[in-house]
Amino acid sequence: MKLEGYIFLSNVRFYAFHGVMPQETKVGGEFLVDLRVGYPIADAMQSDEVADTLNYAELYQLVKREMEIPSKLLEHVAGRIVSAVGEQFPKVSSIHLKITKKNPPMGADCDGAGVELNIEK
Repeated sequence: MKLEGYIFLSNVRFYAFHGVMPQETKVGGEFLVDLRVGYPIADAMQSDEVADTLNYAELYQLVKREMEIPSKLLEHVAGRIVSAVGEQFPKVSSIHLKITKKNPPMGADCDGAGVELNIEK
């Protein structure tokens, strides 16, 4: 039997200063981040020790750090997050990342717009 495990953060809210328009970088806006990381969790299932898994609090701190750096494009933010996850947690087997900008300045009545990445190692 093959075991695939994931550690995830769901709908994490950030106030950040990403965007192309000058007002977006000055005033900022609301963003949601969903992150699901493939990780070998079999040892943690047996040991009940946080050292045997990927600590989601550390994962959150990584995302928070990258979200605090203003960027024009969400693609750039997403690329930084994915790179940082891979560097900090080398056992990661996959990354699914979604960043949603709430109330994007495009004149549409919508819940948000953004970028989504799926990476398999």
